[in-house]
Amino acid sequence: MLTEAALAFVAELHRRFTPRRDELLARRAERRAEIARTSTLDFLPETAAIRADDSWKVAPAPAALNDRRVEITGPTDRKMTINALNSGARVWLADFEDASAPTWENVILGQVNLIDAYNRNIDFTDTRSGKSYALKPAGELATVVMRPRGWHLEERHLTFDGRPVPGALVDFGLYFFHNAQRLIDLGKGPYFYLPKTESHLEARLWNDIFVFAQDYVGIPQGTVRATVLIETITAAYEMEEILYELRDHAAGLNAGRWDYLFSIVKNFRDGGAKFVLPDRNAVTMTAPFMRAYTELLVRTCHKRGAHAIGGMAAFIPSRKDADVNKVAFEKVKADKDREAGDGFDGSWVAHPDLVPIAMASFDAVLGEKPNQKDRLREDVSVAPGDLIAIDSLDARPTYDGLVSAVQVGIRYIEAWLRGLGAVAIFNLMEDAATAEISRSQIWQWINAGVVFENGKTATPELAREVATEVLAAIRAEIGEEAFAAGKWQQAHDLLLHVSLDADYADFLTLPAYEQLVG
Repeated sequence: MLTEAALAFVAELHRRFTPRRDELLARRAERRAEIARTSTLDFLPETAAIRADDSWKVAPAPAALNDRRVEITGPTDRKMTINALNSGARVWLADFEDASAPTWENVILGQVNLIDAYNRNIDFTDTRSGKSYALKPAGELATVVMRPRGWHLEERHLTFDGRPVPGALVDFGLYFFHNAQRLIDLGKGPYFYLPKTESHLEARLWNDIFVFAQDYVGIPQGTVRATVLIETITAAYEMEEILYELRDHAAGLNAGRWDYLFSIVKNFRDGGAKFVLPDRNAVTMTAPFMRAYTELLVRTCHKRGAHAIGGMAAFIPSRKDADVNKVAFEKVKADKDREAGDGFDGSWVAHPDLVPIAMASFDAVLGEKPNQKDRLREDVSVAPGDLIAIDSLDARPTYDGLVSAVQVGIRYIEAWLRGLGAVAIFNLMEDAATAEISRSQIWQWINAGVVFENGKTATPELAREVATEVLAAIRAEIGEEAFAAGKWQQAHDLLLHVSLDADYADFLTLPAYEQLVG
């Protein structure tokens, strides 16, 4: 994997593009300060001409990405690689980002597993169950869309010119260098999901990276295709500009729920009571401000000829409780029916058992058509204030919501510190975005002085009290031996640190990475 030629490519990416990445991270901080001052956002006046120009479109989708009606997400461990490719989904989001704790082993073996899969040199036997896994015929496999880490994370195991290389450039660079031509030979291409994007200037940086990379390895311009996750509130105001910057390489936009809510809290944390979110599960995609976001995304994508990909169905089916499954499957179906009816071209699931449910919802609307980009949704009109009308929700934060945020936060961070990025917690597949919204809500409720329905006020003392009770309950649940073998106290301490510190950390994964071993 770390051949001299591959490392030379990563080094060249680092030399050319890391300075601009650094400038863009600084720009994020400046914009955050401006939001703190004004408590508002608007569509950019300086890019109005791009939005007003109806003549431009993104490049047509390649055949392998034209039908994306169901996409499965997950990390790139060996078992998941086989199961995701075999799942029946049209696309697999092979995740080096929120569903992967970036130990060096996970970073490198994930790359190895993808190469082995493309070479059909991959199998897996579960040592506990004895069950063996192997790839189905090539025509039945999902198309891979790889997600590198966000711009904020470094990769400490690779340094050039005396500093770590951004994780995004390591993940993209190794994958692209080793697989671009191999994927072309398989009738597909190097396809990417771009996470945590906050502006069209960040999309421009990625586009310049794609142009350079394609020339470097000698493949045609436009071979790379990128789908951008609109999972930050600032990016929601720049969707057209993001597609414009990537237009020769753009494949679509995706609506990512938890990181989007986290971004709202992060950016408007000084904005007072009207920006206080209720419990995360009370913020459904039918909330008015979430509806504005998803409807605008569909309209924007279809206006520009791009795919609109919907959100995640995170339910993990229970092997023991059919009643739990029945209720959850009905909710998943309703969610996917809504997305298909709204004009989305596809949607995400976290588990293979959900693929047929989502597939049925989109089949019912699409039929034999690969997508519904012809549905222009010209009926949609979203004003700037609609996207941040948080107070349009009737729901309020609850004490149970605080307990749940602490529970999920501790359980997820503990697994992450052991190298697991995708974790089943209470029948939901949780990833780093989950922990971000959990700790952000604790922080926001405390700083807003929220009074819960039981009369208790959100304070640092209450959060510590709840965390102590949660930790004791986990210890009793799993036993002393398992508790001692895990990283529970460390996770507890880290959650409280990022939830209670007056200096709100931009990303939980930054202090967490300092504690990640491996």
